[in-house]
Amino acid sequence: MSNIEFHLLGFPIPRELEPFYFLIFLVTYMSTMAGNVLIIVVVSADNRLHSPMFFFLTNLSFLEIFYSTTISPTILGGLLLKPNTLSFAACMTQFYFFSSFVITECFLLTVMAYDRYAAICYPLHYITLMDQHLCLKLAFGSWISSFIISAVTNILVCNLCFPGDNTIDHFFCDYEPLLQTACSDISLVQTETFVMSFIITSVPFLLIIVSYVYIIASILKITSAAGRSTAFSTCSSHLIVVVTYFVTLIALYVLPTTGQPINLKKTLSLLYTVATPLVNPIIYTLRNRGIKEALAKRIFCI
Repeated sequence: MSNIEFHLLGFPIPRELEPFYFLIFLVTYMSTMAGNVLIIVVVSADNRLHSPMFFFLTNLSFLEIFYSTTISPTILGGLLLKPNTLSFAACMTQFYFFSSFVITECFLLTVMAYDRYAAICYPLHYITLMDQHLCLKLAFGSWISSFIISAVTNILVCNLCFPGDNTIDHFFCDYEPLLQTACSDISLVQTETFVMSFIITSVPFLLIIVSYVYIIASILKITSAAGRSTAFSTCSSHLIVVVTYFVTLIALYVLPTTGQPINLKKTLSLLYTVATPLVNPIIYTLRNRGIKEALAKRIFCI
């Protein structure tokens, strides 16, 4: 396997515009790092934010940092290097960590929905329902189970036969472009991946939707307009992220993609690999009163 290489075609960008796009992606990557690190630092430094909701938010921020670091350097390298070549080991490693982080985010978003469900539907029992031990178990379970699940797919892909020289029409080592380069039977991998993708995306998404049905029903029962506004504000940030993320994943990995233009697939992939890690901190910061107050306290010393 040591002599196998993968050439990433990246984006169909005119050569004279590559420096401009390199700058855009570099600024995006740096902004993603800064935004997520800022959330982690602010939550860690402010005792008022030491609650289950912000504990899971910091987990999500750590995830976005790892997520973006798995993909963005390859994009930047593709805009500088021609051809952009990865060894077999590098490609499989990127695929493994990328798929692990995708699954982890699905689980963390589901856990965050349950946290909001417990907080709004059972406010008097929230402290006992979401105690520290349960939060640690939910977060730890989301991370570990994701890496175990992803390892199964990664082992199956690693056992496929690939030519010595492979061209991938994508900007990173994603599942479908990888399989298109294989020269052995891929039916087992396709079946396993479809089943797991369906379970990992559809089941958490349905659980989140059911949770929000109960959440919205409980919010509508709140007599105070200010109370309803606060509850909606707290949940809307999470719901925006969930809808964007899961709809994109389902469109790419569950629904049939045969016949879809490759540039559309690349655009959808950009949405959840680059845009989502950048936008998440902004959404949670702008729509969360606790974080805004903590930021103001740190920045303006008020």
